[in-house]
Amino acid sequence: MRLVLYNPQSNASRKRILPLSLLALGALLEGRHQYVIVDGNVDPDPLATLDGLVRDWDARVLAMTVMPGPQLSHAVPLARELKRRHPTLLMIWGGYFPTQHYDVCLRAPYVDYVVRGHGEASFVQLLDLLDRGGTPADVPGLAYRANGHGVTTNPMPPIPHPDELPDFPYHLVPVASYARDSFLGKRTLPHHSSYGCPFFCNFCAVVNMVGGRWLPQSAERTARVTRYLRDRHGADAVEFYDNNFFVHEARTLEFAERIRDLGIGWWGESRIDTLLRYRPRSWQAMAESGLKMVFMGAESGSDETLKRMNKGGTAAAEKTLEMAGLMRSYGIVPEFSFILGNPPDPDEDTNRTMEFIRKVKRANPRAEIVMYVYTPVPLSGDLYDTAVAEGFRFPQTLDEWVSADWSEFAQRRGAQLPWLRNALRTRVRQFERVLNAYYPTVTNDRVLRGPVCWILRTFSSWRYHLRLYDLPFELRILEKLIGYQRPETRGA
Repeated sequence: MRLVLYNPQSNASRKRILPLSLLALGALLEGRHQYVIVDGNVDPDPLATLDGLVRDWDARVLAMTVMPGPQLSHAVPLARELKRRHPTLLMIWGGYFPTQHYDVCLRAPYVDYVVRGHGEASFVQLLDLLDRGGTPADVPGLAYRANGHGVTTNPMPPIPHPDELPDFPYHLVPVASYARDSFLGKRTLPHHSSYGCPFFCNFCAVVNMVGGRWLPQSAERTARVTRYLRDRHGADAVEFYDNNFFVHEARTLEFAERIRDLGIGWWGESRIDTLLRYRPRSWQAMAESGLKMVFMGAESGSDETLKRMNKGGTAAAEKTLEMAGLMRSYGIVPEFSFILGNPPDPDEDTNRTMEFIRKVKRANPRAEIVMYVYTPVPLSGDLYDTAVAEGFRFPQTLDEWVSADWSEFAQRRGAQLPWLRNALRTRVRQFERVLNAYYPTVTNDRVLRGPVCWILRTFSSWRYHLRLYDLPFELRILEKLIGYQRPETRGA
């Protein structure tokens, strides 16, 4: 069978990010089916390219990986138009958005199947079924329209163990062209070394994907891939896109020791309480191996809110301050994300967390702060139940999902939240602008040097000290003049 694996455009600037999810699928398709990978962030006219592959190459299947937000907004009109031109083309969607909202996807006549969860093996099983016949009920994680019974979904597939999967077919994409300049290095490339996360934070979409499981590549294999990216493709830095890279200290320590000689920078995600249990020997090894930054969900300055998020007890707010100080001593930058505007009292929650962020910056001025407003995920728990009680509901069609307001929602900017006033969202952004001017973020280090940094801090200091965040027009103008970017848009 001939098929196309498509990565929809993920932002207006067509930022190149190596399509790891499609490479993971391709690794299992090698020798079984003919396929090509098309990246909407690279291809100047993906509609024309995909249309040609269906028409001239006789591709029967178009498989898309779809994230909420900009990627969904590009996927919907493209899928609709391709189905109009080629009614027999089978459209299969997978990824975070279809996993969470498979019923909405299948209400659209141009989506034929949804593969939910970590569906590499299920996708191959579905292709075999389409080739040789069989019943959809046998494919784990498959959602489909059952004749006369509406939309149905099979139980989620098991998470595949990364060590049991073949290496990515890097030869199918121009890997070196995806290397980007970042805080970590001049030529930064990504890798995904583990699946899942063992925790159950009730604001996180990963929980529905994995149900509390975490399966990693061995430290030896992860180090081998890292060495390959450096030696073959010139990488001087690697971002690990794992949901939680640092779960096992022994694995992290072994990996750090194996790559110590590479002279690269690296980045990953972790839980605060997990890293606080690491021994000094592990911290020293990570620092010496080139670990430059760790992304962690601090989430809130309120212990009560953390408990409602199912992060209480082991992730108390004071531990964020402890982590900020610890990482300062090792010269590793903490990147803390915060979720503001949580129900039931979004104003009080926001004010308390903004004050807490000021404490974090005092503990470690180089700490990166990433701010979002609370966005529900379809997962039971105090936060989601409160949101529903306040009148929140998810869109019921893809057309509604790609409207302007819901595209903002998908990027965690707070549209369509009945308890969150526009004034509060504005206050969060204004605070963020003042904070980042007074403490220019390290991810902008190559832009904010010397006099530029001094100017930003000088213009913002009176606002920051007096807590006068309203209408910072002068800071907005300065940011545009110097090309400043927020950490959540620039990345590490």
